[in-house]
Amino acid sequence: MTQKHENDISYLIRQAAYEIHMTLGPGLLESVYETLMCHELRKRGLAVQTQVALPVVYDGLRLENSFRMDLVVENKVVVELKSVEVLLEVHHMQLLTYLKLSGYKLGLLINFNVPLIKAGIFRKVNGLPEQSASSAQSSASSAG
Repeated sequence: MTQKHENDISYLIRQAAYEIHMTLGPGLLESVYETLMCHELRKRGLAVQTQVALPVVYDGLRLENSFRMDLVVENKVVVELKSVEVLLEVHHMQLLTYLKLSGYKLGLLINFNVPLIKAGIFRKVNGLPEQSASSAQSSASSAG
């Protein structure tokens, strides 16, 4: 079994979000979108963990259940789901903090409460190496 690259996983995650949003649209609870995303990602053959505990270590003190990441896909990509009227800067910072604390290199912030889902998907990186030109081109063409 071959390991998928973060960018390939990201493509499948975005594809699942598009499918759900096209079918059901905005306005559902975040917990509903989380369940549906898990279903769609598993249909695509991806391993998905939900509500993954993320400890914080500070000055020798370890806080075990400080945060919960909504989804971790293929043990490589963090997905933070929202269903809010407006994403705030704190939502973006939350995902960046999760990436920093967990050591994962790629995260997606997805807000389903938008008219067009592509306006609600944000990619965040934490030291992810540059992708090849062919991957970059296919990712760019699939994002639009």
